[in-house]
Amino acid sequence: MADDEVIANEGVAAAADDRPVAKSRNVDLVVSVLLLALAALLGWDSWRTGAGWASDGPQAGYFPFYLSVLMGAASLYGIVTKVLETQTEPFVTRQQFERVLKVLIPTFVYCLLIQYLGLYVASFFLVAGFMWWVGRIAAWKSLLTAFVFTAVMFITFEIAFNVIMPKGPLEAAFGF
Repeated sequence: MADDEVIANEGVAAAADDRPVAKSRNVDLVVSVLLLALAALLGWDSWRTGAGWASDGPQAGYFPFYLSVLMGAASLYGIVTKVLETQTEPFVTRQQFERVLKVLIPTFVYCLLIQYLGLYVASFFLVAGFMWWVGRIAAWKSLLTAFVFTAVMFITFEIAFNVIMPKGPLEAAFGF
């Protein structure tokens, strides 16, 4: 196997000594409570709009109200089953959470950079950065691939299809 070969696993099992960041039971409870709150808000707003039956048919909030009742019932079911659950497994371990952050943080920075550098320059940095940092691919390969990808994306959107995309100072310097 070559040093620069990339191998992607379907899933990586947690190490035996890897501590959980969150338990599945706690995450399920939080999600169920948030969905119950959303169902209550949607039900209240649908009731306020009109959730009854008018002379010409259902009012505007009729169907959304009953859908929110179903969502609330499902959320209550989820809460009760998780409260009664005795055995729980980790939702995410520290090692798994670090891998998620390796993608989440650069993607968040990418979204911010689009506002200032434009889509194409920010995409160049994202692709090159991911290839080099996460993929452990040689820097020159990462930079070349990111440049080709960004150039093809620019030609496709800006020239071939004339799609308006967020641009930054580099594109403005070239008259786009």
